[in-house]
Amino acid sequence: MSAIAPSRRRWALTGLTVAVVAIGFDITILNVALPTMAVDLRAGTDALQWMVNAYVLIFAGLLLPFGALADRYGRRRCLLTGLAVFAVASIAAAWAQNATQVIAARAGLGLGAAIIMPATLAALTGLFSGPERSRAVSVVISGMGVGIPLGPIVGGFLLEHFWWGTIFLVNIPIVAIAALVVAACLPESRDPDPPRLDPVGAVLSTTGLAAFVYGVIDAPQRGWGAPVVVVALVAGTALIGAFIAWETGRAEPMIDLQLLRDPQFRWGSINATVASFVLFGVLFVGPQHLQAVLGFDALDTGLRLLPLIVGLVVGAGIATRLAARIGHRLPIVAGLAITTTGLLIGAGTEAGSSYVFVAVWYAVAGIGVGATLAGGMDAALGAVPPDRSGAGIAITMTMRQTGGALGVALLGSVLAQTYSRRLTTTGLPGSVADTAEESVAAAIAVSSAAGLPALADQARAAYTNAMTTVLATCAAVGLAAAVATLLWKRPDSTDERR
Repeated sequence: MSAIAPSRRRWALTGLTVAVVAIGFDITILNVALPTMAVDLRAGTDALQWMVNAYVLIFAGLLLPFGALADRYGRRRCLLTGLAVFAVASIAAAWAQNATQVIAARAGLGLGAAIIMPATLAALTGLFSGPERSRAVSVVISGMGVGIPLGPIVGGFLLEHFWWGTIFLVNIPIVAIAALVVAACLPESRDPDPPRLDPVGAVLSTTGLAAFVYGVIDAPQRGWGAPVVVVALVAGTALIGAFIAWETGRAEPMIDLQLLRDPQFRWGSINATVASFVLFGVLFVGPQHLQAVLGFDALDTGLRLLPLIVGLVVGAGIATRLAARIGHRLPIVAGLAITTTGLLIGAGTEAGSSYVFVAVWYAVAGIGVGATLAGGMDAALGAVPPDRSGAGIAITMTMRQTGGALGVALLGSVLAQTYSRRLTTTGLPGSVADTAEESVAAAIAVSSAAGLPALADQARAAYTNAMTTVLATCAAVGLAAAVATLLWKRPDSTDERR
């Protein structure tokens, strides 16, 4: 690493950070365009859902094999390939003529993201070590963290001035900049003695994770007891179990699952997963509250997520600086405690609460999530042998993506059930009641059409109550993770060296 000039390493880090901003964008930017695309493409609810879910499904399902491939064929080469796939899929999505083409293009974006993400984080091990690596992880994690809530802001602006395809074309300059910088400044790195290719392991991991994530993301719509959901979850679990058994019995496994026995890697991955669970949960309920209850439009909603963005960046920076001095455990526990505090403040939100109150708990929760996420990822990366960093970090990223999907699914179910239970529809016509119970946005729309302002007020109060239930649930998860980490995680190897 000393042979690489500091200026070149800084430029390489810039390229890596820009690359993951695009991934963050595409997790959320589509949501604000769905109503417009539904009309232009004549897409039904199921099609709209799969426009969103195809990205997450492919992203989570392919992380493990592509992490191993990055170690074998080179992180720089895989990163440039992933950026090219991402660009082509973005162009295809922008000029799609129907919903099926958009879904296919979104799957292509998920493929590109699955190649980019493990290669990006693995490349950091060839550029930085020690405290420098911690700061670099903070920067990259902040890049992706900023991209997620910035998606609605950028998407809202583009929709106000251009057609919906521009939400995909915005990826092109981002990807082009990242590719140019990576090609010029990032040195190639790979495992000098990679294990043999493992097609059986790749198929088992991909199909297992895809089936499990499919069940998770389809459950809120069909119900957790629906046959297709149960079959997907059971089949996914069985295939993942078969993958673990297959890899454990191989002399040269595609993914070294023994890493999970390392407390530093295991707890770093668990804490990063908890942070993703909470973050995706907040991003699921927060924008709906800002729009339906406080009355902001799509662009204003995105802008009012800025306290969360700033909190993520600040928390990540503080945690990595502290970890360089005192190790990972205490900064992560502090991050989880701050996250819990912010969520508990948010659980006190009422229908009449001002945006200032919301901004405060956004900022506090954002600081905590940023600290937990950056600290967890840095701890996990620090426990992985540099030559196998692609495969190792793919385990953590897969756990994070699955945790995020579970967050949306489980918390979405809590939200829907609490909302429908709290909403009073007694005395309303059957069609009006059924529509109002679908969502708070539907209730407000039907109340306006039917001239029932009291229904809109009830829906806002019911949704606020449902949101606070979700936030309290997230706070309980954060608190449990903080206590478990404090009690059971021993100081990791890098902590002991300090």
